[in-house]
Amino acid sequence: MANTKSAKKRVLQNIKRRQTNLSRKTCLKTAVKKVLEAVKAGDYENSMILLKDAEAKFARAKGKKVIHANAAARKTSRLAQKVAALAKDKQA
Repeated sequence: MANTKSAKKRVLQNIKRRQTNLSRKTCLKTAVKKVLEAVKAGDYENSMILLKDAEAKFARAKGKKVIHANAAARKTSRLAQKVAALAKDKQA
């Protein structure tokens, strides 16, 4: 266990930060699931709205260093590809 006052403070800060980051990651997973469900249902308009929301959450998590920047870009890109494929199917 921490002995100095500053080390004890760091322990508390780390606990608080861990909880916040865990909450942000959970929100990201939920946003991704919502987009995938909308794509699976074939709802293009709703999936576009949900994709925009998911992109914003990924950008915020990237900025807060919750996830790596490349991971955020990769996941956003893959979601966008699935929504674009849905749009292409709608047109065909």
